[in-house]
Amino acid sequence: MRTEKELEGVTLLGNQGTIYSSDYTPEVLEVFENKHPENEYVVTFNCPEFTTLCPKTGQPDFGHLFISYIPREKMVESKSLKLYLFSFRNHGDFHEDCVNIIMKDLVKLMNPRYLEVKGIFMPRGGISIYPFANYGDGEHQALVKSRREAILSELTSRV
Repeated sequence: MRTEKELEGVTLLGNQGTIYSSDYTPEVLEVFENKHPENEYVVTFNCPEFTTLCPKTGQPDFGHLFISYIPREKMVESKSLKLYLFSFRNHGDFHEDCVNIIMKDLVKLMNPRYLEVKGIFMPRGGISIYPFANYGDGEHQALVKSRREAILSELTSRV
């Protein structure tokens, strides 16, 4: 069981008065202590209802995001991540920008060993976009490269 001290920074979980921001709000992200920093393990979030707006037309874009990371000392709290992703709902940016912004915000928040964000956006005008961005510390550069190569291989094998 976690102590009250360990949960000090977690304010959104269990809060019945949650406010859903309709504007990009990275400040809503919260972290908690990783109780197993000596273990190198992967945490994955499956986010099938990501929405944002086209920066030119204002039309809604719908995507499915996968966020995976290898934590170090801090981990992102899932409700705060949900609220953060919801804050993109009225944010006008290209799919590639959203994926990179999310990756950079989470790296800044947690300082993970490794982190990746993969987007699978629904077709618009007959074209689907699948952006992928990843980050790794000095010890995980081989993983960064191999994951990018795996994504490229996966996508090109569909052709």
